[in-house]
Amino acid sequence: MTRTIGTLLVFVVVLTACAPVALNAPIPTYDTGISPETWATIPAGEFLAGQFDVPTEIPYDYEMMVTDVTVAQYGVFLNEALSAGVLQAGDAEITVFYPGDIFRGARHELEIVAGQYVVIPTTDPASRFTFDGQIFHAMPGYENHPMTNVSWFGALAYCDAHGWRLPTELEWEKAARGTMGWPFPWGEEIARNQANFQASRDPFEDMRSLGSRTSPVGFYNGKTYDGYTTLDGASPYGLYDMAGNVWQWTADVYEDTHLRFMRGGSKDCYEMDLRVWASNNAVPSYYGPGVGFRCVRTP
Repeated sequence: MTRTIGTLLVFVVVLTACAPVALNAPIPTYDTGISPETWATIPAGEFLAGQFDVPTEIPYDYEMMVTDVTVAQYGVFLNEALSAGVLQAGDAEITVFYPGDIFRGARHELEIVAGQYVVIPTTDPASRFTFDGQIFHAMPGYENHPMTNVSWFGALAYCDAHGWRLPTELEWEKAARGTMGWPFPWGEEIARNQANFQASRDPFEDMRSLGSRTSPVGFYNGKTYDGYTTLDGASPYGLYDMAGNVWQWTADVYEDTHLRFMRGGSKDCYEMDLRVWASNNAVPSYYGPGVGFRCVRTP
C-alpha cells in the first residue's frame, strides 16, 4: 500500500504566565463511570471515509476498546513484561525487540532494522508514572487517564501481549464516525465541553500555570463534575475520546515511508484537528504527553 505523506503541523502552546508549567501539580479526581475494560463491536459494512466521504467497505466485524489504554492498565503490562523478559530496562528507557520493516530506499525513508526500540522513557518528567528500577506505579490521580509518552513500538507491544493489535486508520475512522459521514464522532459541530482540546477550559486545564493536561478516559459523557457539565462525546458505537485528549497510534506500515500515523487529535490541538479524517505522523520511536493508543481485536 502506498500513501502520500501530508505536512505535519506542529502547534506551539503559549502560556500566559512566565512561570514554568507545574507538571506534577495536584489534579481533581473523578469517576467517569466508563470502564476501560469494555469493548465495542463495529459491524462489517460500508462507511464514508475521509474529508470527501468516499464510500469504503470493511468486510468484517471487529471490536475496539471503548477508551484509550490507561496509565494503570499499561503499568500492569510493564511490570509483567519486564518480569517475563519481554521488555528490557535501560538507564533512561524501556525497550522491546522489533523485527524491522521492509526498506525500499525511497526519498527521505529511514531504515528500521531488527533490534531493540524504545517503548517509554523512564526519566521524562511529563510521564504519568513512576519507576523505581523494578516496579512501575501510576502517579496518584492519573490511574484512569490515558497512557501517554508511549511510542508506536510500545503501543504495539501492549496489544501484542494480549493477543490484540493496533487498529488500521480505516478501522479507527469507522469506529469514530460510524456510517453518517460526520466530521466529529457525535455530529457536525463541536462544543467546548464535548472534548478535551486546546482552550476547552476543562477542570484539568489552566494555561496560566498548569498547561493543558489529559482528562480521565470517558470524561465527556454527559455527566457534571463539580459544576462542570460535559456533553456526551461518544461515537455512534459508544467509543469515548475518539476526538481530543490524546492522539492515537494506528497500525499501518506504508510503503516508502518509515513514519507511523495517529488519529483523533489531542488536548493540545484546536477544534479543526479533532475532525475524524485528520491525521498526524511521527517516527515510531516518538513519544509525547499528547500521544496514546487503544487496541482492536477480531472475533
